[in-house]
Amino acid sequence: MSPGEKLPSANPELPNREEVWPALFWEDTYAIVQALIEEHPGINLEDVSLGLIYSWTVALPGFDDDRELANEEILAAIYQEWYEEVNPI
Repeated sequence: MSPGEKLPSANPELPNREEVWPALFWEDTYAIVQALIEEHPGINLEDVSLGLIYSWTVALPGFDDDRELANEEILAAIYQEWYEEVNPI
């Protein structure tokens, strides 16, 4: 895939995520979680490390932040938000 080339939508009837989702930045925890849930449905979060969250986040279509700004606090916040989203009280 060449730089700037859009990823195809998993469902051809839906537009590409980049066409409907704004750019993602580290502080957009909830939006990142929604995108991760879409990209990795049914994942067992007990098997997910912060390193994996980092890799998956920077690979998201539309992710447009400095990768070096990530830290354990940010990644843990994404993990916690994801956990709370898939395990409602």
